[in-house]
Amino acid sequence: MNENKRIAVGKARRKHHVRKMLGRSADRPRLSVFRSSKHISAQVIDDINGRTLCAVSSTAKSLSGGELAGKTKSERAAVVGREIARKALEAGVQTVVFDRGGARYHGRVKALAEAAREGGLKF
Repeated sequence: MNENKRIAVGKARRKHHVRKMLGRSADRPRLSVFRSSKHISAQVIDDINGRTLCAVSSTAKSLSGGELAGKTKSERAAVVGREIARKALEAGVQTVVFDRGGARYHGRVKALAEAAREGGLKF
């Protein structure tokens, strides 16, 4: 097995394990994080009804202007975390379950989670 395939298989295994351990309920939607090499995105998902309640990405036009210009990837992740917390609170969601999606709770993922907590989300 080549190196890239080994990494992809490991990430898929971790992602499945993380999702399996999350408690799914209607009163606690899932805050799902996707991290690519350049960008990060987060969305609050109601798994019971199969709906996305709100979503934010570092590629969004509303954020791509002055808020993200000249910042590091971790600082951009924190901006996305604060924005997802604001949108989730507007949608009436106060408590979520954090889904790191196979990525380690470190660096950008941790920065997003801490900023979302500071923004008012509980998880």
